[in-house]
Amino acid sequence: MNVGFISLGCSKNLIDTEITIGKFKEHNYDIVNDEEKADILVINTCGFIDSAKEEAINTILEMAEYKKKRCKYLIVMGCLVQRYYDELIKLLPEVDLWIKLDEYDILWRKINDLVKKDIVEKSKTKKITKISEIPPMPMFIQDEYLNRTITTGENYAYLKIGEGCSNRCTYCAIPYIRGPFVSRKKEDIIEEAKRLAEKGIREIIIIAQDTTKYGIDIYGESKLASLLVDISKIEDIKWIRFLYSYPEGITDELIDVVANNPKIAKYFDIPLQHISNNVLKRMNRRTNKRQITELITKIRNKIPEVTLRTSLIVGFPGETKGEFDELLEFVKKVKFDKLGVFKYSKEDGTPAAKLPEQIHGNTKTSRYNKIMKEQQKISKENLEKKIGKIYEVLIENVSFDGKYYIGRTIENVPDIDGLVYIKNDGKLRESEMINKFINCKIIEVNSYDLIGKII
Repeated sequence: MNVGFISLGCSKNLIDTEITIGKFKEHNYDIVNDEEKADILVINTCGFIDSAKEEAINTILEMAEYKKKRCKYLIVMGCLVQRYYDELIKLLPEVDLWIKLDEYDILWRKINDLVKKDIVEKSKTKKITKISEIPPMPMFIQDEYLNRTITTGENYAYLKIGEGCSNRCTYCAIPYIRGPFVSRKKEDIIEEAKRLAEKGIREIIIIAQDTTKYGIDIYGESKLASLLVDISKIEDIKWIRFLYSYPEGITDELIDVVANNPKIAKYFDIPLQHISNNVLKRMNRRTNKRQITELITKIRNKIPEVTLRTSLIVGFPGETKGEFDELLEFVKKVKFDKLGVFKYSKEDGTPAAKLPEQIHGNTKTSRYNKIMKEQQKISKENLEKKIGKIYEVLIENVSFDGKYYIGRTIENVPDIDGLVYIKNDGKLRESEMINKFINCKIIEVNSYDLIGKII
């Protein structure tokens, strides 16, 4: 039978999809990229914010249409299922099997029952796990990670070092969906990184809900810095980066490792969410404005060429005009290289959903637009400083018209940050460029991307 997959949401979710693809391959199913050729369609959902939920529902309905043609079974898994299982089975009878996160360890047995046309009806009537009673995720099964199918191409892969989150920010449902933070064993992570290198992967992107918490639960202290050093010793790995590093967990040791190890990207992805002390307190964040400002200064002093990325939330309950203006001024002053903004989303079961003074949607949109407009100018100003400089670029694609090769520097996270467009002068064939590292000189920029020429 042919199986097609759709993975929604974050890179952590994508790894779950890759593991599931690996499971199907182990059982001799054929994986297809065309929904019209699939006998089984599997959708891995995100349930983080309203827009993600809407996307998931729309995707399920769209894929359900294929059951009128070839598709025999529609399977839905992931965060949305974990969170809204009882509502979904009533709302979408088109789905043949729902897989919750805490059922991943029995996922294959349930799929096998389904394909044998032995759909267990009791699965629709069993006791539902409520949001406040989510158990921890099943323990990491090393063979599943080693046998996952990489879907991100030839050059990079995500490496999950932990699951869940214990920070309990008041706006976030992740701890209720994915459970508390659980670290993988260091030796298992290193083994997987070596396997990825053997497959030709050149860039490792380390992820968890909060990478700075890695190791605390099993080793008694953060082991992120030492993990980075150990992965850097794998000869065939060229670039290493880590994402989602909360500010309170960024230690001097971690900064020094990033500063001094040539394989590790001089890149910090620090989700700050806000800068007003009042808002940070209502969010149950663990840092304040002074600590955040001092951390950014320290990082930039130790690593002058560092790339800083952050994410912010506007329209959090009770956010006053003055608190928003404070945030906007902070953005103007710090001049982040990369910045993303979320409009606060009221999430079921979270403490923030019960807070008074919920902000009107139009106000959220206005505040979002103001920050993004400012960041667009900042981004271009920052990129203009790179004109005339030479960068090593990993070429990964070519433009439709063939006029540009498209790649990334070590400063750019795939699918998130900007790109480098290198003019195709016709001297080198496509086979000599794609998936190769080349040196180029930056000659032009736009708001988010660089334009260069081969040197």
